[in-house]
Amino acid sequence: MKRLNGAVALLILIITMFGLVGCKKDEQEIKKLRDLEFTVVEDADLPGELKEIIDEKKDKPFRLHYSNKDNLYIVVGYGKQNSGGYSIAVEELYLTDNAIYINTNLIGPSQEDLVTQGVTYPYVVVKLEYMDERIVFE
Repeated sequence: MKRLNGAVALLILIITMFGLVGCKKDEQEIKKLRDLEFTVVEDADLPGELKEIIDEKKDKPFRLHYSNKDNLYIVVGYGKQNSGGYSIAVEELYLTDNAIYINTNLIGPSQEDLVTQGVTYPYVVVKLEYMDERIVFE
């Protein structure tokens, strides 16, 4: 019986330790330093190489970034859709002490919208001043 009590006590100790470690992680919140200014780029204004990369990947959802000496482009694609009428909202784009965070949302057409019939490939390209930071897609 003593051995069983010791095993139970050890199990409780291990669970408590994992619980404390889990709480510590929750305390490490992402600290936003500032929102980033950006421009949504139309297809006609994309660098040729970036347009080619997007065309290769557009069938399936994708996330990528591309940069040149002046600008950083962040691209989020939502893959093949069976109609037009989709838009993409950039919900957040901000800088932390170690990364750029971006959060986008695909907005589908409403029942009342007259939409293009046929396949579309919605994606958004945001352009911002060049930064050498890790990018996190939320």
